[in-house]
Amino acid sequence: MNIRIGHGYDVHRLVEGRALVLGGVSIAHTHGLLGHSDADVLTHAVMDAVLGAAALGDIGRHFPDTDEKYAGADSLVLAEQVCALLASHGFSVGNIDATVIAQRPKLAPYMEQMRQNLARVFGVAPDAVNVKATTEESLGFTGSGEGIAAHAVALITANA
Repeated sequence: MNIRIGHGYDVHRLVEGRALVLGGVSIAHTHGLLGHSDADVLTHAVMDAVLGAAALGDIGRHFPDTDEKYAGADSLVLAEQVCALLASHGFSVGNIDATVIAQRPKLAPYMEQMRQNLARVFGVAPDAVNVKATTEESLGFTGSGEGIAAHAVALITANA
């Protein structure tokens, strides 16, 4: 069996006047993430993990921030394109494990919907997706509330 593992990381600055979207879920908060698309750090980290596992580059290569067609893009829609690319290279996602690093807001009420969204888009059962959240105990840029980061790992397999 041909299995591969990839890691993804993303970070965006928190600013006023933007929506906060994580894992395709709109979260009530005073600040949102600054970026060319919807700046969904969780979905971006997962996409990079999947692309990395398949040795297909990263989201910057496939969805450059210099291309206006991705301005304000829904990251779950971009993730669907990543899945199509993965399939065209003979791979499918086995499982995903991701961690969001944010001092605030508290993300527990939103975690299950994030998990469901990612499972649907990446074509796996919800029990093949794990989403966690942690703080950095008020340390660093995430701890001070300047931004939110996410790490993800993904296992992919070659289709038979």
